[in-house]
Amino acid sequence: MAAKAPAMTRHFLEFEKPIAELEGKIEELRRMSEPDGINIADEVSRLTDKADKLLRTTYAKLTPWQKVQVARHPERPKAKDYITTLISDYTELSGDRAFADDAAIIGGLGRFQGHPVMVLGTEKGTDLETRIKHNFGSPRPEGYRKARRLVELAGRFRLPVLTFVDTAGAYPGVDAEARGQAEAIARSVEALLDSPSPVIATVIGEGGSGGAIALASADRVLMLEHAWYSVISPEACGSILWRDAAQASLAAETMKITADDLLKFGLIDQVVHEPLGGAHRAPDKAIALTGEAIAAQLQPLLGLEAAALKAKRREKFLRMGRDTVTH
Repeated sequence: MAAKAPAMTRHFLEFEKPIAELEGKIEELRRMSEPDGINIADEVSRLTDKADKLLRTTYAKLTPWQKVQVARHPERPKAKDYITTLISDYTELSGDRAFADDAAIIGGLGRFQGHPVMVLGTEKGTDLETRIKHNFGSPRPEGYRKARRLVELAGRFRLPVLTFVDTAGAYPGVDAEARGQAEAIARSVEALLDSPSPVIATVIGEGGSGGAIALASADRVLMLEHAWYSVISPEACGSILWRDAAQASLAAETMKITADDLLKFGLIDQVVHEPLGGAHRAPDKAIALTGEAIAAQLQPLLGLEAAALKAKRREKFLRMGRDTVTH
């Protein structure tokens, strides 16, 4: 199972400070009442109702930039949490059979609701040690070559491919460019588009640039409610258009990177709603809801022949940008 969230979320985002203050008061009152036997249940109940209402109203009107912050929350469930919870009999497969194993992309064989599948995900890590190990979820070329290898392996046995995307983007270092980063990403996209097996991709947090597309070129693309998906990060967009990374908030609003916007444009297929306050507040529930959505999207694809599946996939991507969207 995914690691359970603590009873009291310790990390609060900037816009959550009023909620943090209320929840802090509630926790303080509970600690005071225990040793002294003071009955303050009515006050705790009143403050709890107030905090719940504030949480609900705050998350009902998040700006695109605030959603980006939620997508980056350090306590948000990671790809490994989804795999551990949703995939049984999981056996990890490593290496690109050419250079090395890249820990930013994890993957292997397992069963999803009893059905054999190949699963892939970009893993960020949960603490400093694991974040360094997984390179903060930014894969090098060998990671995308591993992804291509596993997708092609799945295709030989007609195994559905499930991917979990959570990356700010591919690693931009000189060593990655020297080893063919762009080519590796393109080959991963090619393998997904040419797969004879159903492919379901889910953007669980950040969906940055080609690093995300390399795992999200799928028959069905799902996106969590507070995730973001774009060709570039808001900070980078601000730096390019306004020469100021501090314009990230304006960039996020302008680029239309939220799940609701992308669903309207036909770039994704479903928004997976998160528990109140974001997936980091109830990770097990968020993962369960995601599993239900994946199952619903996968079922109709299982009976399709490879030729029909690839034809539908081709039409899906060729149609993007052609349909008129009413704003």
